[in-house]
Amino acid sequence: MQLSRHSDYTLRVLMYLSVRPDERGTLAQISAFYNISFEHLRKIVHELGKLGYIETFRGKGGGIELAYAAEDINVGVLLESVEGDKPLIDCRGLDCRLAPVCTLNLALTRAQRAFFDTLKEYTLADLVGNKAMARELLAVI
Repeated sequence: MQLSRHSDYTLRVLMYLSVRPDERGTLAQISAFYNISFEHLRKIVHELGKLGYIETFRGKGGGIELAYAAEDINVGVLLESVEGDKPLIDCRGLDCRLAPVCTLNLALTRAQRAFFDTLKEYTLADLVGNKAMARELLAVI
């Protein structure tokens, strides 16, 4: 299974914020750090705010910060909510000869479930927990 670029950037935003618990990040900072489109990040931050993972602040001193401690953000739950539960292969509406006997969709559904279940073993803190990762995330560009 391959995650969308949207999910990748979602994790990057949260990882960036998680190593800076005492400061607010900005879209401009995160965009420059990762060399990601500002407008694309705006959509991601908006969604993360709606999902309750971050808090946003306007005006002078504004920015974004995690709504929860990194230890409380489950990676699998997060990605499942961002990616949704769309099937890996959507057979509905297809005129497929194998449809009455096919077990491929069941196998892929089980594999997708296992993928998210494995990711549920990790928190955001686990992703940034090693010193090298934290050091790189704190690097000044």
